[in-house]
Formats: sequence, structure tokens, C-alpha cells
Amino acid sequence: MPRNQGKAHVVRVKKTHVDKQGKQRVYQSVLLRRTFRDGPKVRNETVANLSMLPEAAIAALEATLKGHSLVPAGQEVTVLRALPHGHVAAVAAMARQLGLPALLGSPCRSRDLVYGLIVSRVIHPASKLSTLSRWADCTLGADLQIAGASTDEIYAAMDWLSDRQDGIEKRLAAKHLGPEANPSRMALFDLTSSWVTGRHCQLAKRGYSRDRKKAYRKSNTGCSPTLPAGRWRCGSLPVIPPIRSPSPTSWRSSAPASGWIGWC
Repeated sequence: MPRNQGKAHVVRVKKTHVDKQGKQRVYQSVLLRRTFRDGPKVRNETVANLSMLPEAAIAALEATLKGHSLVPAGQEVTVLRALPHGHVAAVAAMARQLGLPALLGSPCRSRDLVYGLIVSRVIHPASKLSTLSRWADCTLGADLQIAGASTDEIYAAMDWLSDRQDGIEKRLAAKHLGPEANPSRMALFDLTSSWVTGRHCQLAKRGYSRDRKKAYRKSNTGCSPTLPAGRWRCGSLPVIPPIRSPSPTSWRSSAPASGWIGWC
């Protein structure tokens, strides 16, 4: 076979050298070689030294010599739609790690909707109707198959969650306030009061104002965290009449039936 014919290929040759200090160094050479037959023998001939070329150029040449067809990026592929996914995957992974889907209940349509509302609340807090419209703009709706949910389904799912609230709170109390997790059997309680300018909020009433906004109605919210950290229960409390020294320890009725023995 003539020497100007034969199949070319890329070869990476590594050589190891140990200097006088005992340090080992590895040198790599990238060569373009041609294989040809010289009578009964198969010989290799170095055509060029590619060591000085960028790795991307070497990879492209190697792929071309192997018979692959290379096309410029963006010319053969048309992006029809790109949905954000990273933030959804991160929050959903943490929710599964915490056992949120199993805590809500058995798999069903309502559970998927509630789970989607909770994840959306972490990603982008908004009203339920606004959250519903955002499910089609990320992968959350497609992943949970709730992208086509209606407004009636959302409110039905909230009713479903309300019916299961007591059971969920008891399971959370057993997990975080049990003898193993909380030997002292003590629960912390944080009472927050805010003033309301509107007139249609059913939770807002006249009463003692910690913000010194006597002209407005008030709404109280209580949060019960676990001892290390992390709020897990949040609910609204009735507004009490004005008293001199209000104390959150008086709200015994707000504790769920979980066997709590202490408030602070």
C-alpha cells in the first residue's frame, strides 16, 4: 500500500519520569498517526503532533476520524420550550427526605395538590390562585401531574387537608415531642400579633394591641417549634380583650391533644 494511504487515528502517549528528588512526573503527547500495511507487516506512522491543540479541537478531530458527524451547536436542535427545574427538584427532594408526602396521607389526587401547594409556598409564596397559574411555568406541575388542576380541586384539597389536620399534628407531636426526641416534654410557643386594615378578615377582631394600633383590628398567630429549631405548627388564635399583662401561657386551648405538659 502506498505510504500516503491508510486509516488515521489519534493516539495519547503517556511517559513517566522520576527526577533526582524522587518526584514522579507524567508527560502526555497527543499524536495523529496513520496505519498502513508494508508487505506482511502493519506499521504506524506519526503524521502530526497534536499536543499543542486545545482539548476541544483534539476531541472534535478524534470524533471525525471515528466516523461521527459533527454539527455546530444550535443549528440542528431547536429549543421549543425550557422549563425551570433546579429549584423544584431541590425543594421536592428535601420534602421527600423529611417524609412530607407520607405525613400528609395516602397517595391520592388531593395529597398531590396539597404537596404541590406546600412546595410552591417554599419556592414562590403567593395566593392559591396565583400558585395554580405558576404550575405550568415550571416542572412541578408535570412532575406531580397537577398542571391542569382547577380552582375547585384546589379548594377541595384544602378541605381534605383540614380534615386531616388533627392526625397530622398528633404524628408530628409524637415524632418531635416524644420521650426520645424531647425527654423534658417541653414545648415552645411563639405568639405573634399583627394589625389588619381590612374589614373582611374573619380572624381579625378588636382586642389588645402589642403594636399600639388601637384603631385597627388584630389577628393573632401562634407557632410551636421543636426544641432544636424548625417550626412545625402554626395556627390562628382568638383575640382577647385588653388586659394589662397578656401572657401566651394562658392559651391552653390552642395546644393539640398531644400530651404536652409545659409551655414557655
